[in-house]
Amino acid sequence: METILLFVSSWWWIAPAAAGAGAATYAGMTTRPRRARRLELDAARHEEKQAYRSLVEARAVLRVAQADLLTAKSRGAFSPDALEAKRDLQSAKQRERTASLALRASRSRVKAGYTQYRTASAGEPLPIDRLAAVHDAVNARWLTYETDVDLALAFPQLTDARNPATLVFLRAQREALAKRPMLRERATPRQYAEYRVAVRALEVALIDAERQAGVHGTTASATAATAASVSAAAVALADLAGRLPSLISRAYPARDAAPPTKSAP
Repeated sequence: METILLFVSSWWWIAPAAAGAGAATYAGMTTRPRRARRLELDAARHEEKQAYRSLVEARAVLRVAQADLLTAKSRGAFSPDALEAKRDLQSAKQRERTASLALRASRSRVKAGYTQYRTASAGEPLPIDRLAAVHDAVNARWLTYETDVDLALAFPQLTDARNPATLVFLRAQREALAKRPMLRERATPRQYAEYRVAVRALEVALIDAERQAGVHGTTASATAATAASVSAAAVALADLAGRLPSLISRAYPARDAAPPTKSAP
């Protein structure tokens, strides 16, 4: 009995520590998927904070510009300093107006993100996966102008890096690739927001390059359909590559497996 009491008095802390470790592990396993699913909402809130800071800075600059204008007018209403102060004031007002509209847009994005998060089901793709799919679709759409002979001959500007619009697209493509998170499940709201801006710039750059190259109507629809088929084929090949080992193991059983018993004559 004394041995048991001695053991309990010496190792009593093991049970609480194990329980705490188990609780921390369970919390990490349940919190990570929740964070991944609300990543778009958290990114919208991050953008709202940034927009609010920009508005505060713009209003501070506006107050300084107003004070500078009053100081310049005290020296002469038509002096060069007063004219320069008026131009600075107009620029500060425009900056404050732009920052105010950006804050309103970010707050609307937060509301939309909250609604989307509350109504999303567990089977829907994660926000980072949807954004990566858009990124891949844009790249596949541009790739058709290199792989399709008819499109390459009809629109050679889209594959020529000397073309200014194509050069802008290639730079946007490099920026989007640099902003793409390597580990999607660990992407932060800031990384997601920067990646979303880069993907949007990539889309706009491709649309502008196609417009300047003369891609219109039916050709654009056919290119999008081809890009979708290329993207679907890539997904199918990736899925097949993942299931290939199991298919091989089923088709060719292990050599040391027992031979099938012969049926009675």
